[in-house]
Amino acid sequence: MNLANWLNDAARHWPERPALYEGERLVANYRTFAASAGALATALRDDYDIAPGEHVALFMRNCCEYLELLHAIWWAGAVAVPINCKLHRSEAAWIADDAQARLIFTDDGSLFAEGELPAQCRELAGRGSMIERLKQAAPLLAGPIRRSPDDLAWLFYTSGTTGRSKGVMLSHGNLTAMSLCYPVDVDPVSADDVCVYAAPMSHGAGLYNFIHVRCGARHVIPASRGFDAAELFGLARRLGQLTLFAAPTMVKRMVEEARRQGYGGDGIKSIVYGGAPMYLADLQEAVATFGSRLIQIYGQGESPMTITALSRELIADRARSDWQRLAFSVGYAQSCVEVCVVDGSRHPLPPGQPGEVVVRGPTVMQGYWRNEAATGATLVDGWLYTGDIGYLDQDGLLTLTDRSKDVIISGGSNIYPREVEEVLALHPAISEVSVVGEPDSDWGERVVAFVVLRPGEQVSAQALNAWFVERMASFKKPKRYLFSQELPKNSYGKTLKSELRRCL
Repeated sequence: MNLANWLNDAARHWPERPALYEGERLVANYRTFAASAGALATALRDDYDIAPGEHVALFMRNCCEYLELLHAIWWAGAVAVPINCKLHRSEAAWIADDAQARLIFTDDGSLFAEGELPAQCRELAGRGSMIERLKQAAPLLAGPIRRSPDDLAWLFYTSGTTGRSKGVMLSHGNLTAMSLCYPVDVDPVSADDVCVYAAPMSHGAGLYNFIHVRCGARHVIPASRGFDAAELFGLARRLGQLTLFAAPTMVKRMVEEARRQGYGGDGIKSIVYGGAPMYLADLQEAVATFGSRLIQIYGQGESPMTITALSRELIADRARSDWQRLAFSVGYAQSCVEVCVVDGSRHPLPPGQPGEVVVRGPTVMQGYWRNEAATGATLVDGWLYTGDIGYLDQDGLLTLTDRSKDVIISGGSNIYPREVEEVLALHPAISEVSVVGEPDSDWGERVVAFVVLRPGEQVSAQALNAWFVERMASFKKPKRYLFSQELPKNSYGKTLKSELRRCL
């Protein structure tokens, strides 16, 4: 049940298939990809004394070596600790310490000053001459170390929008179940596909490598090693069958660039989006631009990429009378999980009644690393309590309203920030908006909207409220508008409402 077996199998079945690309340059076929992972696994064991079950961190920008090292870690029976490359090195050092990592790979091996890393953790260069020597010199470990489905594989640290991030423990079995859901519930995979890693590989983009390895598809790291819409369009035109995972903010930037170019998506197979709300106005523009290429997934680190999905067919069918209801939702439960909505006493709620979304199935984490209190509060009787508020309809369609901590209670009524944001996002002058609650002595809380206007646009708070009350109940309208140049976001592109509240 070692995830590295999929790479080993692909190399035996299709050794000459192209595997790794930097931009349009072929770096490795599946034979050399697997050989590199096996050799690096041997080096981890023999040169650095990494035993099965020990932790190895990756704090690197996207690159082909990232995929080689990930599979080498599992080949050696160890546990990968991917750290978002956008974090500050002090945050990465904290994660390495909390995770008890023995090694941390960085781009050049010289990122941390002496004493910044915990004593047991050694920094190594993940790119360059040292890695190339290890790949060439180390004898090939015969095959991946045998692991059980419950053995830890991926220690993922949450994005930490409030307080310290927590280490989500994901096993080989968890990630296998997640991967097998993808072609059933999200998007069929073939060897002709090109999986492009434009979002950080420490997160959702990296998790989708498994099923593409299993199917012998191509893996492309953009030459920029990150997200650039124009670069992605060039790769799509030249390589074809391009598929990628993107946050909604990335999709929005792709739409803007496509309109500048007059580009309609030629060469793009699939854009799988998730990780934050996709506002209806933005989705309408994306469908108008790219057509039937958009697929939505809803998941979280604790059930990675795998709670619900909304198919390309449903998203693209604007002629449906219920399209807006579908588009506002996050789709239907994926095939290996159960989804339920419960009240504060943990009792299931009837269709249409909002409550906390809970999920159970083989993708749900084992718990939080060295945090029994958080684990006990989140995993109850086999169910993962997501902290998200939503409701199911009679057909099983799940619609999210907000995170439980973000719900605004004003005058005894619940106001869900997302529904206010959805209305404001439709205003032609608004580029981005985020809504939070502010303490109020009379009402308990009042609604405050942080607004980013489109370039060259101006609009008053009074005009926005007049526009708002034509579309939604007046008691939900913002009592204050704060205009900003940009909204604070974490390293995954999620708006930091905790930061906005501190501005009040």
